[in-house]
Amino acid sequence: MLEKLQFYIDGQWVDPVEPKTLDVINPATEAVYGRISIGSAADVDTAVAAATRAFDTFSKTSREERIALLETILEVFNRRSDEVAEAIMDEMGAPWGLAKYAQAASGTQHIGGAIAALKTYEFEEKAGSALVVKEPIGVCGLITPWNWPMNQIAVKVAPALAAGCTMILKPSEIAPFDALIFAEILDEAGVPAGVFNLINGDGPGVGTALSQHPGIAMVSFTGSTRAGVLVAQNAAPTVKRVAQELGGKSANIILDDADLEEAVAAGTKAMFENTGQSCDAPSRMLVPKGKMAAAAEIAARVAASAAVGNPRDKSTRIGPVVSDVQWAKIQQLIQKGIDEGATLVAGGTGRPEGLETGYYVKPTVFANVSNDMTIAREEIFGPVLSIIPYEDEDDAIRIANDTPYGLSGYVSSGDVEHARKIAAQMRTGMVHINGAELEALAPFGGYKQSGNGREWGAHGIDEFLEVKSVYGYKK
Repeated sequence: MLEKLQFYIDGQWVDPVEPKTLDVINPATEAVYGRISIGSAADVDTAVAAATRAFDTFSKTSREERIALLETILEVFNRRSDEVAEAIMDEMGAPWGLAKYAQAASGTQHIGGAIAALKTYEFEEKAGSALVVKEPIGVCGLITPWNWPMNQIAVKVAPALAAGCTMILKPSEIAPFDALIFAEILDEAGVPAGVFNLINGDGPGVGTALSQHPGIAMVSFTGSTRAGVLVAQNAAPTVKRVAQELGGKSANIILDDADLEEAVAAGTKAMFENTGQSCDAPSRMLVPKGKMAAAAEIAARVAASAAVGNPRDKSTRIGPVVSDVQWAKIQQLIQKGIDEGATLVAGGTGRPEGLETGYYVKPTVFANVSNDMTIAREEIFGPVLSIIPYEDEDDAIRIANDTPYGLSGYVSSGDVEHARKIAAQMRTGMVHINGAELEALAPFGGYKQSGNGREWGAHGIDEFLEVKSVYGYKK
C-alpha cells in the first residue's frame, strides 16, 4: 500500500503539524490502496510564509529564466508521465488509454502551452502617455479536482510559474497521488524553495484556510458550483481575486441538416468519455422532434457496445466512477429520470452485469427528456445522456440556453456556416462545431454559474497578473 504522509513545503518534504491520515480508495476494487495525511490551517500558514519569502525573488526573474525552468519541468514530466498515468488510473478509475494519452498527456500539453504563450506574452504596453505593466499578483492558492487531476494541476501551476507567482496547491484528497508525483517532478526540475508548495487536505480544512488567508492574493479553483460559491464567500473578506472553473450542463445541438448517425454516435461517445465525469461533457443532446426515435436507437446502440470494466483491461473504454458517494448520487438521478417520465432506452440503475465490485455505472441513455426534468437541470457527473426534442432552431437555442450553466456547447451540421450561426447564439464560454477538438491556445472557461475565470494559453497567464498604470511616458 502506498503511504505518502508528508507535504512539500519550502523545497522540503515535511510532516504535517497535526498528524491525521486518510485512506485513498481504488474505485475499481473498492479497496484501500493508499494513505495520505490531511493538513490543517497551521500547515497553510507555514506554506504561505514560505511562498511569501520566495515571491520576493521569484517575481523578479526574467522571462528567459522562467522559460528555462518550465522547459526543464516539461522534460522531467515527460520522463515520468507513465507514473502519472498509473496513479490516475488507480486513484480515480480512468482506463489506461485515457489515463496515458489524455489525462497524463494533458500535463505535457499545458506545460508546453504555457511555454509557448510566455515566449510572446506582452508584459508591457503603451497607452497614451502611460505605460501599462502586468506584474505577478502574489502568492496563489490553487485548489484542484479529482476528475481531470493532472490537467487541472498543470493548467494552474504552469501559467502561475510563467507569470512569476508563488503558490500552494491543494489537490483533491480523493485523487492525490498524481499531484505528489508532480511535486517530485518540480523538485527535480529545480523549482526554487517556496515557489511551489503542496498540502493535501479536504475543502473544509485546507480549502477554507487557503481561501480565507490574508497572505494569499488570489485563489484559482476548479470544482463544483456549490463548492465554488463557498470559496468565493470565504475569500470575500480579504477581497482577493477568485478565478473559478465550475460545473456544466452542456447542450449538443444536432441540426436537421447533420448526418444523424455520425452526430449522435459521436455525441454519445463523447458523453461517456471519462465515465461522464467531465464538466464540459455534452450531457444534453438536442435533436429535431421528428428524429427522436432514430436518435434514441443510435445512442442506445452506442451505449450497449461501450466496454465497461477494470481500468487495467486494455479493452475497457468506461471505468468506474470515482467513489461510493458519486455512485449513489448517479443512481438517485437515474431513478429520478425514470420517475419523472423520461424514456429509458439504455442502461438504468444498478451495476453492469458481472461487475459487482467497483463503482461501475451502466452507460445510460434517456430519450424524450423535457428540459425541466431533474436529469436535464442537474450536473450528474456520470455516463448518463439526456436526449431532448426541439421544434425548430429557435426552440433549440432557447433550450440550450435555458440552464444556470454556460461552460460549453456543441453544434453538428452539414453546413459549417450554418453551425457557426447557431454557435454565435449559445451563451457558453466554448462551442465545438462538428466535433472540433479543444485548442490549447484558446481560453477554457464558462459563462454564468460555470465560472468566471479563463485558463489555457495567454489567457491563463492573465489570471495570475495584476495591471499597473505608470503615468509620465509622454510620446
